[in-house]
Amino acid sequence: MASMRDIKRRRSSIQGTQQITKAMKLVSTVKLQRARAGAERSKGYFNSMYTTVNSILSKVGHIEHKYLVPGESGNKVVVVITSNRGLAGGYNSNVVKLVTRHPEWKKEDLEIYAIGSKGRDSLAKEGYYIREYNTEVIEEPTYEDAMVLTKHLLDSFDQGEIGEIYLAYTAFKNTVSHIPTLLQLLPVTPPEGVEEEAEGGNQAIMNFEPGEAEALEMIVPKYITSLIYGAMKEALASENGARMQAMDNATSNADEMISDLSLKYNRARQGSITQELTEIIAGAEALG
Repeated sequence: MASMRDIKRRRSSIQGTQQITKAMKLVSTVKLQRARAGAERSKGYFNSMYTTVNSILSKVGHIEHKYLVPGESGNKVVVVITSNRGLAGGYNSNVVKLVTRHPEWKKEDLEIYAIGSKGRDSLAKEGYYIREYNTEVIEEPTYEDAMVLTKHLLDSFDQGEIGEIYLAYTAFKNTVSHIPTLLQLLPVTPPEGVEEEAEGGNQAIMNFEPGEAEALEMIVPKYITSLIYGAMKEALASENGARMQAMDNATSNADEMISDLSLKYNRARQGSITQELTEIIAGAEALG
């Protein structure tokens, strides 16, 4: 059985850790409120752009355009959005699993654009090729950051260096619900339900001026930029929500451990007092 000194030392250590987890929970709560407000402001534009582009694609009929078919290269790029810090439960590992456990992807065909150091480190450890990474963008995402990344991705796509582009991030549903999500950015294809509606003849054909190709050249870059920007905003909110939950759980676990150690300490103290009294009584009887 552990001594009273060992129990007291361990209890003090856990109490110190609990103070840290409480502070981290408070910080994450404040950051979550700000990040959630940003995610909610961008969500309308994010969803509207996604719905609008899919609706347009369902109405243009069959057209040929470089953004609607896979590129010449067999390489796929995955933009992986994670955090720069841990202590957020399964937030980072769940996004990494979207890449490492995809049933149709081969490691040698993938190139990673990592936003956030945790995803970069985990995927590099697994042997994936990290084409580029940026650890600063995720701290304060801006639309300009998304524009720069989109231009870089489209330039590589136009030059035939990559054939498909995907986005892996954590969608923010609410404070306690965060959903690891994988989106295909290029080639742009409408969801299956939208395609079926178009084939069923319920959609009127849409005409463009000057033409479909020119319209797609203008729309698709903005579409991809909006998806990346929205994903970064939602990922930041999800990160702080996950960290707040993790620190709350850690604080609750510390409470239970402290209660258990306090009980053990009191029992050990009671046993020590009883032993001392027994020794005193035995000594008195021996002298008598």
